[in-house]
Amino acid sequence: MIREVISDTRLRMKKTIDDFSQELVGIRTGKATVHLLDGVKVDYYGVPTPVNQVATIHAPDASTITLQPFDASQIKIIEKAIMASGLGFNPNNDGRVIRVPVPALTEDRRKEMAKQVGKIAEDHRNALRQIRRDANDQLKKLEKSKEISEDQEYTALDEVQKIIDEFIKQIDELAKAKEQDILQG
Repeated sequence: MIREVISDTRLRMKKTIDDFSQELVGIRTGKATVHLLDGVKVDYYGVPTPVNQVATIHAPDASTITLQPFDASQIKIIEKAIMASGLGFNPNNDGRVIRVPVPALTEDRRKEMAKQVGKIAEDHRNALRQIRRDANDQLKKLEKSKEISEDQEYTALDEVQKIIDEFIKQIDELAKAKEQDILQG
């Protein structure tokens, strides 16, 4: 039973780290990457669809993203979705390919983005703490119902703490690397 709680806790925390990494990918660093458009959804015949499912996306250089729609009739809709995304991009097209210039970030915008990384990191640390709280509650219930001994409970609680320490360290390292990437440009 303890193994199940520990295993479930580790799995849930791993998913939190994966989600954090995914969110970091979508934050601009001043360089063009295809992942900048990961959060953009296109109204594809009435169905909100990720832009990477309606177009081939490339980043030919550090300041441009290009999209080649699979269906040329969707070019205007894709352009509108990018403009409406809140990323601050102003795409243009030649009838076949959409070019999205990625402007360099200003110093103020870089600091703002670094703060955003810090906020996202803290949200994910809180999620990890909630997972720890859930695991600790489960262990205390097991001890209370005499399914495990008090010593086993303390050992398991200690193991849960070591797990959260490990995952919080990962979040801190990922956040620090992303902040440096943003601030250095």
